[in-house]
Amino acid sequence: MLSAHGLGFVLDKLGERLMALVPSPQWLDTGNNAWQLAAATFVGLQSIPGLTVLYGGIVKKKWAINSAFMAIYAFASVLVVWVLFDYNMAFGEQWFPFLGKPGLATSAAFITGQATVPAAAAGMPPLTFPMATLIFFQFVFAAITVIILAGSVLGRMNFTAWMIFCPVWMTLVYTVGAFSLWGGGWLAGMGVADFSGGYVIHLAAGTSGFVAAWVIGPRLQADRDHFPPNSLLMTLVGAGILWLGWNGFNGGDPYFANADAGAAILNTNTCTAVALLVWTLMDKMAYGKPSVLGAVNGMIAGLVAITPAAGYVDGIGAIIIGVVAGIIPWLAMNKLQKTSFMMKVDDTLSVFSTLGVAGLTGGLLTGIFANPDMLMYIGTDKEAPGVNVTGWLYGNAPQLLLQAEGAAFIIVYNVIMTFIILKVISFIVPLRMDEATLKVGDDAVHGETAYAIGTEGE
Repeated sequence: MLSAHGLGFVLDKLGERLMALVPSPQWLDTGNNAWQLAAATFVGLQSIPGLTVLYGGIVKKKWAINSAFMAIYAFASVLVVWVLFDYNMAFGEQWFPFLGKPGLATSAAFITGQATVPAAAAGMPPLTFPMATLIFFQFVFAAITVIILAGSVLGRMNFTAWMIFCPVWMTLVYTVGAFSLWGGGWLAGMGVADFSGGYVIHLAAGTSGFVAAWVIGPRLQADRDHFPPNSLLMTLVGAGILWLGWNGFNGGDPYFANADAGAAILNTNTCTAVALLVWTLMDKMAYGKPSVLGAVNGMIAGLVAITPAAGYVDGIGAIIIGVVAGIIPWLAMNKLQKTSFMMKVDDTLSVFSTLGVAGLTGGLLTGIFANPDMLMYIGTDKEAPGVNVTGWLYGNAPQLLLQAEGAAFIIVYNVIMTFIILKVISFIVPLRMDEATLKVGDDAVHGETAYAIGTEGE
């Protein structure tokens, strides 16, 4: 039988063993890590099932499976190249002023170590979650970019060409914009502001999508003339997931569950609600009837326009951006894209207007309405007041010029590179389906159809 001294010795040793195990390193903040993983999951849900069912419902019945599958395939293909080399090209050590060094993001030491964005680390507090969380968080943003782009080419792009395009475009186009603005690259160094992807994601997708629609060629004329949504209710399900998923999109970008994250979420929802109402009003005045499809477009325009500004503007700024997002993209979609010149390009879902024009509009308005009192990170001592952006309205007119310069780079780079990528792919496989396949749709491409009943092609 153990003496009191012996029992104490055993308990001491047991205590030492228990104390030798801790759940995480000291730098890890469980609250921030949990929010970052949750935010990433919200953004992932925007793609699957969000845009997957939105696309599946908004297109003609014969293209429902193909359109949904393009989204799912893109999501999967992007993740593979992301962990193999694209993550480090977008957020790793600087290789060029516009690109990080390609490299694997797979080792145990790398993915469980403390997250950092090497070239941008000086402008933010030390991150309090592991690299694995950051890699996945940034992946879902990358994936949704090419899925948004798909909206321009639905109903005719050869699926094999799409299979090649997704990983190649991600590697050669997306990574450059992401590193330049978010990874500590040259545009970030100049002071160009993009809170959560108005330029990196939406302007890039809108520009590249329009170029792709032009290079690939149009849908069948019969489809352009008559392309009714096969399920508006399914479209609304996707739209709802997209809207609330945006809480992770903009709320996750401070990298901390801080005050600015809360403000970004509130601004996102306020702007989106205003844009939806204004777009619906525009439809009512122009066409005599409020359109639910129009409301969805207004919602998307609002979400996109607030994205570059979400944590930089106050509530009034968000409302103003919402009003403008309900007008300018509406005019682009209902007037500009209906001109004979623009009609030469068959942009299936008008991604040019609801994403490209809205992203550009929001980015420029950030240069006007960014409020220096909106602190992403609070500064102490010499760093006070902290990390913020000051727009023209608050005395910093050059910010608007910086925003225009950043947009110009994204537009020009996307136009050139997307054109080249598609031309090279066209030497390997046709970019557009053949006429016989285009007449049949899903059954010819995949041997599957969305519905077992109904009239062929509707």
